[in-house]
Amino acid sequence: MILHRYFARKYFSYYASVLAIFTIFIALIDLVEQIRRFGNNASFAKLMELTASNIPATIYKTMPLIMILSSVWMFLSLARSSELVVTRSVGRSPLQFLMAPVVVAGVIGIFIVTIFNPIVAASAKHFAQTRETVVSGKTPTFSVGSEGLWLRQGEDTGQTVIRAERSNPDGTVLYDVTLVTLSEIGRPIRRIEATSAALSAGEWTLGNAKIWPIDPAKNPEIDAFYQTSYSVPSSLTVEQIKDSFGSPITISIWNLTQYIRDLQSSGFSARRHAVWQQMEFARPIFLIAMMLIGAAFSMRHSRFGGTGMSVLIAVLLGFGLFYLRNFAQILGDNGQLPLLFAAWTPPIATLLIAMGVILHKEDG
Repeated sequence: MILHRYFARKYFSYYASVLAIFTIFIALIDLVEQIRRFGNNASFAKLMELTASNIPATIYKTMPLIMILSSVWMFLSLARSSELVVTRSVGRSPLQFLMAPVVVAGVIGIFIVTIFNPIVAASAKHFAQTRETVVSGKTPTFSVGSEGLWLRQGEDTGQTVIRAERSNPDGTVLYDVTLVTLSEIGRPIRRIEATSAALSAGEWTLGNAKIWPIDPAKNPEIDAFYQTSYSVPSSLTVEQIKDSFGSPITISIWNLTQYIRDLQSSGFSARRHAVWQQMEFARPIFLIAMMLIGAAFSMRHSRFGGTGMSVLIAVLLGFGLFYLRNFAQILGDNGQLPLLFAAWTPPIATLLIAMGVILHKEDG
């Protein structure tokens, strides 16, 4: 038990060190990137805000690399100090002294999915909104709920709030639409109800629309009129809608199930979010597997030579498996692989590969 606690503390300390190093480097690199992209449009405080809100998502994406590097660093250190030799000499097999790092990696993986994921979702959403404000000076808002789809677009003369019962899969055609136009001071000046609204370049084209001009001194119903086709200027683009509803990283894992239901009831395709949800459930297994990959190639004593090549193989193999996982995710998003197959096969395969390498190296 004492030995397990020692290896657990050792691995966690190396993991924390690598995480701190990566955070510092990512912060510096991201700050330079934000200055390059938005330096002419935003103050330094706003650039710092963009950087701070983008760091958690970047760390989240690079977590498998952090796991494998901390594992390599730890086991190389133990091998050089002959601690692994002593551990083997007292009758502890690699499968036994790897149990503590595996448990720590599993706890880290569960913490990342259950606690860190909501933080990443909130910061990623804030980053997207802040970036849009810096780029265009406007803050379009997108929301999907059980009551339907909500959009808010900003113009120089005010804002327009759009509500729709449902949509086509990419959000470019809305059905049973209500639009309320607000003035610069937030006063409603027009209401429109239409059976459909199609987004094209710079405008919404409404079908079978009824328009109510809103004036406190007049009766809106008296001045209302019908149009079989009516255009409303729009600052939204197809890409903005796809990015807003198609980025599952901005949705907390705790809210993702309900969000998928809301997407489906609103007419959107929720496959991308469903794949992401399953991949998040499988993330702890993948992180454990990456830790074992690092251990498999770095437990030999340094006097046997070939340490540098082993570390290089471990890192390259980790990168290859990481990109294979991302490739499976893309195939799952496109419907070319079954959802569960795309999400669970790469982590399980990575775990089996790691165990196979460890057993081959240690037991022949």
